[in-house]
Amino acid sequence: MQTRLTLPIIGNILMVALVCAESEQPPNSVAEIQSVLSAQQDAWNRGDIDAFMNGYAQSASTVFVSEDEVRRGWETVRDRYRIRYSDRAKMGTLSFSNIEVTMLSPDAAVVLGLWRLERANDEPHGRFTLIFKRLPEGWRIVHDHTSAAPPTK
Repeated sequence: MQTRLTLPIIGNILMVALVCAESEQPPNSVAEIQSVLSAQQDAWNRGDIDAFMNGYAQSASTVFVSEDEVRRGWETVRDRYRIRYSDRAKMGTLSFSNIEVTMLSPDAAVVLGLWRLERANDEPHGRFTLIFKRLPEGWRIVHDHTSAAPPTK
């Protein structure tokens, strides 16, 4: 009789533990990812590309896609930013908007958003899709696909 009663109780306890473990997701993951993007925006607007790059995984496997080109490696991405935005006038003022964070797992997320640069003579803008991964140092971008919209007249 005791075995008959114990097995269903243990089964229910294991089922509850399994369901809870599957849905475990730190509630602040979205806020942490948004904080990384905010820190990047602030760093950019200070003219600090190195601090902006803190949002990316410092890895040879980090990927950046734009202008029909794939760049691999954190240093390659940093060098691209340094060359393309070599002074404050070229950097302009960056803003991110329409940020949508979709959690894929407790350690991975996809972020969709808009970017805009306000500069003296133009306002380039476009969309981005980022893949974030939770690393020991926190949430970092491991894949960035950024596109520019055609210039407006």
